[in-house]
Amino acid sequence: MGRLAGKVIIVTGALGGIGRADAALFAREGARLVLTDISAKGAEELLASLGTEAVFLQHDVASEDDWARVVAAAEERFGRVDGLVNNAGLMVLGNVVQTSLAEWRRVMSVNLDGVFLGCRAVLPALERSGGGSIVNISSIAAMHGMPFVAAYCASKGGVRSLTKAVAVQCRQSKNGVRCNSVHPDGVKTPMVVKVATGQESATRAEIEALAGGSDRFCEPEDIAATVLFLLSDESRYLNGAEIMVDNAAVVTGPG
Repeated sequence: MGRLAGKVIIVTGALGGIGRADAALFAREGARLVLTDISAKGAEELLASLGTEAVFLQHDVASEDDWARVVAAAEERFGRVDGLVNNAGLMVLGNVVQTSLAEWRRVMSVNLDGVFLGCRAVLPALERSGGGSIVNISSIAAMHGMPFVAAYCASKGGVRSLTKAVAVQCRQSKNGVRCNSVHPDGVKTPMVVKVATGQESATRAEIEALAGGSDRFCEPEDIAATVLFLLSDESRYLNGAEIMVDNAAVVTGPG
C-alpha cells in the first residue's frame, strides 16, 4: 500500500476497462486522481467507489484546448501533477484497402494525436513538480502486422516511437521525467468485445465468456499493475522502455 502516496495522476479513458482498473488500483495505493473520458456516463459511480480524492473531467484527448483545461484543473485542485497515463484509445476494423480516410484520421486523432497532445501538455507540469512519469498505452500491434486493424497498428506504432522520443528528450534535459510504453495483447475489456463481436457493449460475464480460457486475454488489472510500477518510484531508472504484457505472444510469433 502507498506506492503512489501523495502523487497526482491524470488518467485518460478512465471509464473504460483498463482506465477503471487503473483508477481503482491507484486509489488503493494512495494517489490523488484526475480522471478523464470523452463521455461522463458512469463517472459519478466511479468516483464514489474510489475512496480517494479524485475529480472527473469530460475530455476529448484530440483537443488541444481540452488538454490545457485538464492540466489547469489538476494544478488548481491539487497544486501539482506527478504522472500521466495516456490510456484513451479506439479501434476500427479494416485492412489498408477497407479503411476509409475518415476512419484512419479518427483513429489517429485519438490514439496518436491524443498521446502527443497529452505528453506536450503535461510535460511542463511534471517539470514544475520536480519530475514524474508518463505511461503511454500502446499495443503488441505496434510490434507486428495485424492487417484487420491497419489504422490501429499504425497509431500504436506511432505511440511506441513517440514514447522513445519523449524519453530521450527528458534524459537529455535532465528534468526528472520518465516516459515508457505498455504493450498489451488481448485484454478483457468492452473494446475487445466490440471488435470481436460487433456489439457496442458487454457485461463482465459476456466478456469472460468471449475470452474463455484463452491465454491471449489478460485482465485489465494486469495492465494496471504494470502501469502502477511505471508510475511509482520503484521504476525510477526505467525510461524509454516498452513493456510487453502479452504472455510471450510477440516472441512466440503467429499461431
